[in-house]
Amino acid sequence: MLLTKTWFRLLLAAILVAASGVAMILSASFLYLGPHLPPASQLREITFQIPLRIYSREGDLIGEYGEQRRTPIKFEQIPQDFIQALTSAEDERFFRHNGVDLKGLTRAASELVRYREIRSGGSTITMQVARNFFLSQDQTFLRKFNEIVLALQIENILTKEDIFELYVNKIFLGRRAYGIEAAAQVYYGKPLNDLNLAQLAMIAGLPKAPSAYNPLSNPQRALTRRNWILERMLERGRISQEEYDLAVSAPITARQHSASLAVEGSYIAEMARQEALALLGPRIYTDGIRVTTTLDSTMQQAAVSSLRHGLHVYDERHGWRGPEARVDISELPPLPTDTAVQSASEAEASQPASDSEDSAPQRLDLRGIPASIVEWTKALRGYQRIGELEPALVADVHTDRVRLVLLNGRLAELPWAQMQWAKPYINPSVVGSAPTKPAEVVSPGDIVRLRPVRGEHDEPVWRLAQIPAAQAALVAIDPANGAIRALQGGYSFSLSNYNRALQAQRQAGSVFKPFVYAAGLERGITPATIFNDAPIVFQDDNLEEAWRPTGASSRFYGPTRVREALYRSLNLVSIRLLQQVGIGNTLKTLGDFGMPTQRFARDLSVALGSAAVTPLEMASSYGVFANGGFYAPAWFISDIRDNEGNLLWQAPEVVLCEPEDCGVNVSPASLASAPPSDEDAIASPITTDTGEDESAPMIPPAPEQVWRPRAVDARTIWLMDSMLRDVVRRGTAGQARALERPDLAGKTGSTNDHIDAWFSGYTPGGLVAITWVGFDNPATLGNGEYGGRVALPIWIDFMREALPEVPEALLPQPPGIVSARINPDNGLRARPGDDKAIFEYFRSENVPEMDDSLSVPGYDGPEEQVLPEDLF
Repeated sequence: MLLTKTWFRLLLAAILVAASGVAMILSASFLYLGPHLPPASQLREITFQIPLRIYSREGDLIGEYGEQRRTPIKFEQIPQDFIQALTSAEDERFFRHNGVDLKGLTRAASELVRYREIRSGGSTITMQVARNFFLSQDQTFLRKFNEIVLALQIENILTKEDIFELYVNKIFLGRRAYGIEAAAQVYYGKPLNDLNLAQLAMIAGLPKAPSAYNPLSNPQRALTRRNWILERMLERGRISQEEYDLAVSAPITARQHSASLAVEGSYIAEMARQEALALLGPRIYTDGIRVTTTLDSTMQQAAVSSLRHGLHVYDERHGWRGPEARVDISELPPLPTDTAVQSASEAEASQPASDSEDSAPQRLDLRGIPASIVEWTKALRGYQRIGELEPALVADVHTDRVRLVLLNGRLAELPWAQMQWAKPYINPSVVGSAPTKPAEVVSPGDIVRLRPVRGEHDEPVWRLAQIPAAQAALVAIDPANGAIRALQGGYSFSLSNYNRALQAQRQAGSVFKPFVYAAGLERGITPATIFNDAPIVFQDDNLEEAWRPTGASSRFYGPTRVREALYRSLNLVSIRLLQQVGIGNTLKTLGDFGMPTQRFARDLSVALGSAAVTPLEMASSYGVFANGGFYAPAWFISDIRDNEGNLLWQAPEVVLCEPEDCGVNVSPASLASAPPSDEDAIASPITTDTGEDESAPMIPPAPEQVWRPRAVDARTIWLMDSMLRDVVRRGTAGQARALERPDLAGKTGSTNDHIDAWFSGYTPGGLVAITWVGFDNPATLGNGEYGGRVALPIWIDFMREALPEVPEALLPQPPGIVSARINPDNGLRARPGDDKAIFEYFRSENVPEMDDSLSVPGYDGPEEQVLPEDLF
């Protein structure tokens, strides 16, 4: 008994000595290390790395850029179940200790003595905050003492809620997710508050080892840790038995989710990113800058879908180029016969809004897929979805259908009706015979593309497809101020980030003619002026042979009125008109429309659209027709805010004004615009301080208004608008009548050898849209591929979706415009009784002379005045 008491006293003494020693060590550590450590008070002003985010004008996310995906969350926004799950896993006494858990430290110390390494940690959440913000990840005694000292300091200056908030917003949780809100989006595609208990416990298990316990890369280990956390919550009374049973039986539902982009706007998002980077530097990726663009979400989605559809229609017209690749499937296991196929409707629902490089999937989730099918999917590694195109491996070919394996491990069936278009490609103008059965198109082992379409009865079905060889661009602006409402620079940003809407300088062809005609109207030519549509030859010492321009067909119309020449797009009339007006005068007018005339040749080929322009430049210039005569350069940034939502800069209001009514523009102007080289464009919103802190921007005060004075006479614009509406009513753009809008106007365009196809059109109600189709390396699109056949259908599809947002409107008739009856054969004012007479519009000073022809029925001599019924 005495011996037992003696041992007890010795043990108690040893414990007291050890405790005193620990206390002395801690005190010494505090006194010695404290002055050398960063002040914990810095945590009060900590800022997290938050990516740059780009939005449409409705607030839809169209782009996110930054190495760390993070969305900081307040403590009061965190679900109680998650708080319980995380503390159960990481620090169950968090809300009771003072920053240091002696029991955990003792365990860690014993592991260090026994194994010469710390295995279970022992760090509290407060200590982890100290390490994550101030220290390295090295497992050493010195770092541990530093953690302890900092943790004690942190607990003295911050509340438990503040510490917990810092921790959950800082921690790395795998797959570029930093913080619990970002992890909820990455693994489950929804906010933290929308997750169930099983999902919250899964995220709570990640901080210990984001890779080892990752539900995507190590699902079994992640499941084990999730269930362990749920068990601890049950044992400590934090959840009920019923809640535990439901959560522990839940399957793993995590899968890779890219940034939740609501709209495909990768091309303009990249424009905004580059602008922000040039203005603010690399910190845009960490400071949570928010850029709101002028993009309209509905119009942008219409731009994407119409452009892709138009390219597929063109591509199918020119035949099947064969599979992307062929693989040997002879060694692959047989596919199960009882596996359900994935319908095209499922594919449509699962497609992300954006296929930008930043949102490409990191890893396929093949859980639950039979092992035999998984082997087949290995042949598709290296292939990703492009736009709406899914890669697929042909498994077997039947007489009426083809069975394929998709990248996600699902099977798909391709009906014969959706393959019959696949005539063999021979050259851009020739295709082979139509196939008679699926085996003539594909073979087992072929890697092809599928896209979801609507079948004969409007049901979703798969259609054989291929990555389009041609490319396209579409840009739409609001002519009232130049704001870009939609912009798609190619089929897919992930396929090519070359922005054809902004960067591709292509010959304009006949879409250029309206500007040449406007130069003529400015200088006395009228819609009734007659020019001869007949062959012409030009001799030039600088050319090896004579230039013999021709039209789109071999037909010549002879003497033709200007109005008719425009809607028929007669090349020879355009050349003769330019000859009469003069190249210098024409270039002056082109400059009034905002055209980059410094790039244009000073020769007659300008009349046929030999000048190279970008679709965005063309949109701004056509905006002058749509808004009544004012050049408003295109722009796309509406405002810039910091992470707290504070307004840093806002675009000024663009005001169209007569010169005498315009105010004075503030310099430097301040609006992100394109093209940046245009000195009349509104410049960038923010400049960078060149002082000691180069990361801090200087934000000049933005003017409330930017004035855009009249560029072209209102009467010239009104007459041109009347003529361009005739292009739709009776000319080369007649297909656009299907939209049933009398206010639509525009012009088709094609270049030599059908290398470029254009359509430029607008409504004065508030929208200009430009479409271009061609190859990146200029080559013929094929015989008969005019702008009206290739580019116009894309424009029509886009406008069909966009026009409901745009009111129907016509330009108001300005003073100085009169109407007169004319003889259509000679353009002169018609005599009374001329049954061939038609009405035409003129500037009041350009009304033609009376027709002196004696062939007019009822003619009885010259008249001295214009009668009211003939001119009004």
